[in-house]
Amino acid sequence: MNPISTAVISYGISAKTFHIPFIISNPAFSLNMIMQRHGNTAKENHKEAVIINEFDSVLADKSIELVVIASPNITHHPYAKQAMLAGKHVVVEKPFTNTVEEAKELVDISNQTGKICAVFHNRRYVADFLTMKHIIEEGLLGETREFFSHYDRYRPDPRTYGLWREEELPGSGVFYDLGPHLIDQALVLFGKPSFITADIRKQKHYSKVDDYFDIKLDYGKLIVTLHSSMLVREMGPRYMIHGTKGSFIKTGEDPQEELLKSGILPTDKDWGKEDPAFFGLIHTERDGEIIKEIYPSLQGGYGQFYQNLHNTIRNGAPLNERPEDGYNVIRLIELAFQSSTQRKTLTVEGLL
Repeated sequence: MNPISTAVISYGISAKTFHIPFIISNPAFSLNMIMQRHGNTAKENHKEAVIINEFDSVLADKSIELVVIASPNITHHPYAKQAMLAGKHVVVEKPFTNTVEEAKELVDISNQTGKICAVFHNRRYVADFLTMKHIIEEGLLGETREFFSHYDRYRPDPRTYGLWREEELPGSGVFYDLGPHLIDQALVLFGKPSFITADIRKQKHYSKVDDYFDIKLDYGKLIVTLHSSMLVREMGPRYMIHGTKGSFIKTGEDPQEELLKSGILPTDKDWGKEDPAFFGLIHTERDGEIIKEIYPSLQGGYGQFYQNLHNTIRNGAPLNERPEDGYNVIRLIELAFQSSTQRKTLTVEGLL
């Protein structure tokens, strides 16, 4: 085994929850370096890693092959650019960048240098999405006509601690935070839409940035709705799919994030399996018979991202989460803000 020597940039929630657990539990990777600007918790928790506080230290270390950028959005573009030009592969947390110009530059640098630039769209590897993808691909609902995706929360009061995502900074707000997950899922399931209509706004009296969005992606006969609100106390269905033969309704949340936050590493064979209480309901026609039954969810696993990344770096396998995918998400985010501001439907152009 020749593990991929890895540096993780930042030691916040994203790094500790979504990246480091999959790096240290996969023998194909080694955690060699962590950048933590303040405090010493990284060293306390990961004695095997060198702890640094400046990004230049990562660039100067020729032994580092992969740089995982889990720092604030404003750093994604400059860090990824510098790392690839220094001869390193990169993983960039979502959102990929703050602008399409930045995203296009990273796409171009990756192509020019031959260095891998993977965008961390981990919501491709959750139980509900994998199950819906299977249902759609198998045609169990006929031809899809409506797709509803909700990512709601209940946060009515000002936060008691500061988060940069709630300040007036580039890449802040709920749409840049949660929108990339939902947009990327729609693009994977249905491809590029023809039109976009968006409503992005502030609903809470104290909000400095957007805390609500409702996005319509028009595919002709198919309409996709992507929605998020921070004022939903009683959650409804997370996903709804309606097709020419039937419907699929799904509630609940994939279990992986809570497992990771509680410190449980993804080493068990049942990791990512959903509680049967949250399995979806399918109501459709099969072999001429109308059925209405619980449909078991497929097993999720964020670790599939890192397994594909290893196969790409070491074996030249196709990269699943390409920089072009990150670019397309940012392009749709910018079009959505434009649509919301102008209060009109826009033609979707400029996707890669």
